[in-house]
Amino acid sequence: MRKPVVMGNWKLNGTKSTVTDLIKAFTGVANANEKVDVAICAPAIFIGMVESLATGSKLQWGSEDVDVHTSGAFTGENSPVMIKEFGSKYAIVGHSERRGYHNESNEVVAAKFKAAQDNGLVPVLCIGESEAEYDAGKTLDVCQAEIKAVIDLCGIEAFKNAIIAYEPIWAIGTGKTATPEIAQNVHAGIRAFLKTFNAEVADGVRILYGGSCNAKTAPELFAQKDIDGGLIGGASLKVADFTAIIEAATANA
Repeated sequence: MRKPVVMGNWKLNGTKSTVTDLIKAFTGVANANEKVDVAICAPAIFIGMVESLATGSKLQWGSEDVDVHTSGAFTGENSPVMIKEFGSKYAIVGHSERRGYHNESNEVVAAKFKAAQDNGLVPVLCIGESEAEYDAGKTLDVCQAEIKAVIDLCGIEAFKNAIIAYEPIWAIGTGKTATPEIAQNVHAGIRAFLKTFNAEVADGVRILYGGSCNAKTAPELFAQKDIDGGLIGGASLKVADFTAIIEAATANA
């Protein structure tokens, strides 16, 4: 049985004060929960602070992005080796904001996936379609292409130690959310595509839903067969909302 994951992606948000308050609250929530993995991906500058506050608790943490290089003359980048050194378990790769604002191709994302995994991090591969692609009926085509780039570079076995997060771009930060039926159909389609390579890997990989998932929408989303938790944006910056999302995942675990 796949253990649900509720993972917060703080994006470009946080202060020393808010990070302290949120991590203190979320360590308590994570410690009280046996059924769900609770994680936070923080801005790189705060990862060391998260480590100092969360070490010894059941809360897991990671990075919002990772570079393909482990060291060298790459000013401003964050090495997977450095990220791992601060106790991180995860590294998000391929978030739509990285693909869009930084022109990251499927191949670049696949290289980041490999760099993260090769250096002991669990990659969280974000995939998803634009509103135009959704309207054109190309959702699964887009998702499959983004996954296939990773398979081509790393092999299907790489997904034994990775997470996939389906985030329809048209639902990120817009307040729009795919209906539970739409999300489930996409997740099932993703799993079916993976099964064409390896059924065991497909059955085991955890596929999260993101895209304006919140305390109100989470219960129905998490009740779906192929939705294994959520990658949560804005709601992970609010203790009550993030706690309610974790409770929704727990109820369906």
